[in-house]
Amino acid sequence: METTTAQDHANSTPGSNMTDSADPGVAGVDFWIGLGLAIVSSVFIGSSFILKKKGLLNLAHRAGDGGYGYLKEWMWWAGLTLMGLGELCNFTAYAFAPATVVTPLGALSVLVSAVLVSYLLEEHLNLLGKLGCFICILGSIVVVLHAPKDQELQTMDELEQRLAQPAFIAYVAVIVVVSLVLIFIIGPRYGTRNPMVYITITGTIGSLSVMGCKGLGVAIQQTFHGENQFDNWLTYFVIITIVVCITTQLNYMNKALDVFNTSVVTPMLYVVFTAFVLLASAILFEEWYSLTTVDMVGIITGFLIVVSGIFLLNAFKDAKVSLSSVSMFRQTRNGSINNSRSTSRTNSRSNSKYFTDDLNNEARSVDVPYSQLIDDNVSLDP
Repeated sequence: METTTAQDHANSTPGSNMTDSADPGVAGVDFWIGLGLAIVSSVFIGSSFILKKKGLLNLAHRAGDGGYGYLKEWMWWAGLTLMGLGELCNFTAYAFAPATVVTPLGALSVLVSAVLVSYLLEEHLNLLGKLGCFICILGSIVVVLHAPKDQELQTMDELEQRLAQPAFIAYVAVIVVVSLVLIFIIGPRYGTRNPMVYITITGTIGSLSVMGCKGLGVAIQQTFHGENQFDNWLTYFVIITIVVCITTQLNYMNKALDVFNTSVVTPMLYVVFTAFVLLASAILFEEWYSLTTVDMVGIITGFLIVVSGIFLLNAFKDAKVSLSSVSMFRQTRNGSINNSRSTSRTNSRSNSKYFTDDLNNEARSVDVPYSQLIDDNVSLDP
């Protein structure tokens, strides 16, 4: 009897301790630390796009033409440093606050970049472009809020088992094949004409780099707990994957920023990158099984909203549309309608007079009463 009581006490105590310790982490100081880190991360990342763009503009040989002179530009390195600090803050934020709070705040980087670009780069985004940015951000937030949540990996052995799953292997194979086709076949032909080419390469490869960063985080945490993982081959495989993916990301992100408007590249890259990260996380961590009907509808709706935003950004990016032009168009349209109505009334009176005269002449020529011509609908056309 005493053994059973002790065992029950041992089983109940950890659960209660976990509950007690979890609540302060969400509602207490840890939550606000994670929230602050996420906001700082968005500011750093949004600013980094602008600094890297200014560094690229200072070059005589453009990165979009295959040059790498930006490696000698200090402003580009300042932007890269800010991006690294931003990613570090974002990674640390997940240790303090829930993912449903940290991930949507990544959209703030798009807003920061859009505000700074109009002041520092003098790249103006029209009214439809701003609406497209807002729609992309709104759709991404809807997708993130309804997306499956990552499972926390505790060991590298568990990560190895998940990486060997057929679904994730198929995902990696598709990403590699699509990226190679875009890099070697489509990119040289259409890369400088369509921003989605470089952005797709960056976003898809970026999803693999995020998975690698999470795997490296597991290795570091397990090592800190006394189980050294730097003698594990998987740890070095993850490190090599991260280096290769991040190098490829930076290369094609620089090309996209150098060739196309920053106000277009930033939101589109955010949407593509977030979508593929969520997809890769769902496949690797198998959280789709826990989705409710509301979450499924939310994800589909969010993607449709994102597609609408991307359409506005691409289809009308060169149109000169602003609030002032819209107001001027409405005033001009109202004036045109009033003039048209006035002209129509004048022409109607004139045409009525000519029509009556024609009928009278026709009645006299055929010796038919005027009223009979109207009643019988006699045609005046030859």
